[in-house]
Amino acid sequence: MIPEKLDEGSDTYGLLHYLYGPGRRDEHTDPHMVMAWDPYVDDPARSSDMTISDLALLLDAPVFAMRGKKPKLHVYHVAVRNAPEDRILSDEEWAEVAREMVHAAGLAEHGDDEACRWVAIRHADDHIHLVATKVREDGRQPNLRQDIVKMQAAARAFEVQFGLRRLKHGDKTAARWRKAGELEKAERRGLNEAPRVTLQRTVREAAAAATSEADFFARLAASGLRVKQRVAPDSRVTGYSVAMPGDRNPEQTPIWFSGARLAPDLSLPRVRERWNTAVPAQRVAPEEMWRVAEGKVRAAADQLGADGLAQGAGDVAALGDLIVVAAVVSPRLVRNKIKEAAYEFERAARAPGDRALEGQARGLYRESTQLLSQSVAAAGRSDTVAALGFLLALVTAIEASRRWHQAQDHRAQAQASGRAGRLLREAVEVTAGAAAAREYRPRPKRAVARPGGPRRTPAVSGERPMAGVVQQALPEQAAAVLADPAWPALRTRLIAVEKTGEDPTDVLAAVAARREMTSADSVAEVLTWRLDGWQRQRGSTAPTSGKNPSPTSTGGTGRTGTARKTGAPGPTRRPPGDEQGKGPKRSR
Repeated sequence: MIPEKLDEGSDTYGLLHYLYGPGRRDEHTDPHMVMAWDPYVDDPARSSDMTISDLALLLDAPVFAMRGKKPKLHVYHVAVRNAPEDRILSDEEWAEVAREMVHAAGLAEHGDDEACRWVAIRHADDHIHLVATKVREDGRQPNLRQDIVKMQAAARAFEVQFGLRRLKHGDKTAARWRKAGELEKAERRGLNEAPRVTLQRTVREAAAAATSEADFFARLAASGLRVKQRVAPDSRVTGYSVAMPGDRNPEQTPIWFSGARLAPDLSLPRVRERWNTAVPAQRVAPEEMWRVAEGKVRAAADQLGADGLAQGAGDVAALGDLIVVAAVVSPRLVRNKIKEAAYEFERAARAPGDRALEGQARGLYRESTQLLSQSVAAAGRSDTVAALGFLLALVTAIEASRRWHQAQDHRAQAQASGRAGRLLREAVEVTAGAAAAREYRPRPKRAVARPGGPRRTPAVSGERPMAGVVQQALPEQAAAVLADPAWPALRTRLIAVEKTGEDPTDVLAAVAARREMTSADSVAEVLTWRLDGWQRQRGSTAPTSGKNPSPTSTGGTGRTGTARKTGAPGPTRRPPGDEQGKGPKRSR
């Protein structure tokens, strides 16, 4: 939860008219009041007895009544916004937030009958707007010193109370949040994210992979960003700023962001720390890249923080760079997931307090980073399989960082490590499922009827009881899987597998045998991730025929038979590298 102070003004009616209106692009939905200084004040959106003009006059009344010089900008405006992944709060919960925020800011403390007048307006699921006039009922002006700092402290308490994502904790390691205006501007321009986010990610990737200052600026220029260096009179470069091409302010000048404005560890002095000690050059064949990097990461995970608390801060910083570079060169199947993990780990890479930058773990992480950035992941069918061991090592390293942060009581960093680790574990299981699909060889099905009983009629796709599939494929774990909260998601995956013509029992057994699952918190969730990877891999090599083969024609294995189908439009095209034989050509 983030309270953000917006521009103050002198037009109460104009601000209320905007908040109650449709927005600049009809983005406001159901604008209404959730709380006011007086609980009996009518809401212009819900009552015909109150208009926006009337509400503005009521708010401004103490300003007009005060004696002496009036404040030039008497309209106080703060937006309180939740993180995108947070649950949607009710109006009653937002009302509680509003009362506590104006109390913390010094506008209207609890029990003060002569405080400032204020309203809280909601026109979206994830935030409210607090509007107040900066003159008290008794004619005095409120003490707003450190108002946002105090509101942030209140926000931390609400994050715990409402189970929201716990964000900034005041240790000066958090990146700056995107402002509401940046988000609205990105939406107007049809961008997926605010320019600040794009700049932060691009600069971080360049800093993580660079081996020198010249290399860093060259990578920034090659990425397409506008780059401006700050040069001292003695010709030393003391800083830099970047801007997105086409991102301009109303005066049509580029909007520049210094590295420090993007994130605390992207200022030029902090970027330079990455190459204070040279990393020895390594020449490794592309097919050996993942294996060599895996060994270094496992060794570094064992050494993280072994030389002291301050030493560990440099280790986790280097680990953050490694995850950033790994996301860029990782297999496409899990690249987005690893990028999400790199984003989540950013806070964990910035430990508060003193930092010692050199150590065995940091050196190994830096060597792995340079190895990945200088080598191009082998393009071919073995990429996903080759990267699996490295990703497993990366999970171990992130878990080691989480334990180290917990030992130092770095709560925000430990939570960030936990979120990144979960995303990496999902990428590992998706990769394992894809590897199982690549090596899978379906068992031949016997067409003869079994003696001693009636012949079983094949089930229609999607109708087979999936609980029986689990019991047959995983007899020892079936009970736990069926009782798992993630079982409905797994069942959906199994039905999807059956609809492709595969035998879900064989497929489930194949992905389960790929890696151990005894350490998993949720076996059903792990199997769901592996089936996701299975389906992605099989989908990339599946025949592109107009229909899926039926279970009866394929024997439940997903193979395309050579039997001739009447009315077929022509021979079925197969992707390059398909090992299945082609049927005889048919005349038109």
